[in-house]
Amino acid sequence: MGYEIERKFLVNGDYKSHAFRSYVIKQGYLSISGISVIRVRTKGDRAYITIKSAQVEGMLKRHEWEYEIPVADAEEMLLLCEDAVIDKTRYLVQAGKHTFEVDEFYGENEGLLIAEVELESEDEAFEIPDWLGAEVTGNVRYYNSFLSIQPYKEWSDD
Repeated sequence: MGYEIERKFLVNGDYKSHAFRSYVIKQGYLSISGISVIRVRTKGDRAYITIKSAQVEGMLKRHEWEYEIPVADAEEMLLLCEDAVIDKTRYLVQAGKHTFEVDEFYGENEGLLIAEVELESEDEAFEIPDWLGAEVTGNVRYYNSFLSIQPYKEWSDD
């Protein structure tokens, strides 16, 4: 059984000059429920389908299974997601022994920058780069599945 343990942060500084790789991601959600999400994604020249258990507030660990699929199949599946497809560029940034994935969003989520770091355990220590902002782990508004139905540009200032 697969698991994912990750922490999410807003980004407040220059991360791009530290990036060692980047690629374009397009992703959509075929199913979003209170129990799980099913995501389809193209990432560079590859494609994946991913099943994750729903995010539970206060929990860092959740189930995750990801499988590579043909790009043509993923592109057809993304059409089922209609206007809820998320476009972003992901930058990989090394900080200590961890790699942060920094997502720069476009379209209806333009202006949002989120960094994620995957951990081996919930209490694992990691280096905090100076460009990292406030932690938003557990805040569902910052999860891609939520952004696909309630884009960043639609959020009120409160």
